[in-house]
Amino acid sequence: MKSGIYESVCDAVFVSKKAFERYTEFTLNERQEIIEAIKKALRPLVNDLARITVAETSMGNINDKAKKISLAIDKTPGIENLTTEVSTGDHGMTLYEISPYGVTCAVQPCTNPCATLINNTIALLSAGNSVIHCPHPRAMKVSQLVTELINKAILEVCGIHNLVVTLDESLIKYTQELMSHPDVDLVVFTGGSTGLQKALSSQKKVIAAGPANPVAIVDETADIRKAANDIFLGASFDNNLMCTSEKSVVLVEDIADKFVEEIKRNEVYFITSKIEKEKLLNTIITEEGNINKKLEGKDANLILHKSGIKVDETIKLIVFEDSSYSDVVVKEIFMPILPIVRAKNFDEALETAMEIEQGFKHTSSMFSGSIEHLNRAAKKMQTSIFVKNGPSYFGIGFDEEGDTTFTIANVTGEGSTTSKNFGRKRRCILTTGFSIR
Repeated sequence: MKSGIYESVCDAVFVSKKAFERYTEFTLNERQEIIEAIKKALRPLVNDLARITVAETSMGNINDKAKKISLAIDKTPGIENLTTEVSTGDHGMTLYEISPYGVTCAVQPCTNPCATLINNTIALLSAGNSVIHCPHPRAMKVSQLVTELINKAILEVCGIHNLVVTLDESLIKYTQELMSHPDVDLVVFTGGSTGLQKALSSQKKVIAAGPANPVAIVDETADIRKAANDIFLGASFDNNLMCTSEKSVVLVEDIADKFVEEIKRNEVYFITSKIEKEKLLNTIITEEGNINKKLEGKDANLILHKSGIKVDETIKLIVFEDSSYSDVVVKEIFMPILPIVRAKNFDEALETAMEIEQGFKHTSSMFSGSIEHLNRAAKKMQTSIFVKNGPSYFGIGFDEEGDTTFTIANVTGEGSTTSKNFGRKRRCILTTGFSIR
């Protein structure tokens, strides 16, 4: 049996609970030493993990996968986010601190398997929890490998076994059994709608990221060249596998033609032919109106080839104009395609963007030189991540600003999660006064 990998749910929960009991005896500084040991062990293996992930999942590209894994390792905050709140008065002191939940069941997606697993592990361990990972079936082997590497690093630095574990198979019944197990205290769910309701009905504390359909708005005051370039970068990154990546863009009519000309300067195939567009849509959307899952995460050239469209150059993003109610606009599609929707003015663009986003409250972005427009869009969209004048991946920390997270809890309301979200807020009272003011 490999380190941290178990054949049954009961065994995984049993060892995880024992590990948690030992972990509660560790200081915050000792927690941070464990986090640093995990990071040190994983950094030299980033490119290998990226290659293995692409090979196993058949999605995304190695370079972008490596960037995501590095981001998770280097920019996921640790114990520094467990801030203390205190208030004092004549009659005593009130202290609020973050303490662990206990044993955690963490459900991972196939789109960002290593990055999410690493990010969740660092945040959950920083908050003092133990972790049982439930990887997606398409990313089982690489997830088991990362779990094993993390376990070895933890064992070497502190001697605790099984602080982070997983199962030898990825089965729906295992995940459901874990989420409802009486010794599991917290469920962290990262993914789409599949399994979400089971998580929410587990009668546990749940932190859940659910469906998304990120949309970008470009108004008449924007820097159009920058907008086109940044949206290209965000929508093409890792073949548009990120749940935060631009899935469509709404353009104010006055600048729409200029935007189209600017985005064409990139590695873009812009479809104008009705025949080619029909070929593409028939390829990525099935006759039943569902997304062709076999093409998720594939590169643009392959998708064009499957559609019968011949292209001799390297293409990273397929762009075309469409209506706001088209299937490829209203569905969250994890492919390097970007439908463009035109609007008469900013007011119509904002209303259209809200319809496309569908109230998921996940991610949206906007390019504008108008503070009033930006503020109005941010308030109306109410998304957990709102990026102003930058590519979508800035919203998870790629721009050196802000903490990194791969669990955007739009369903349960935490938004961009860090270690402070994975602990219980507790209140402690000291009576008879403690104030030096």
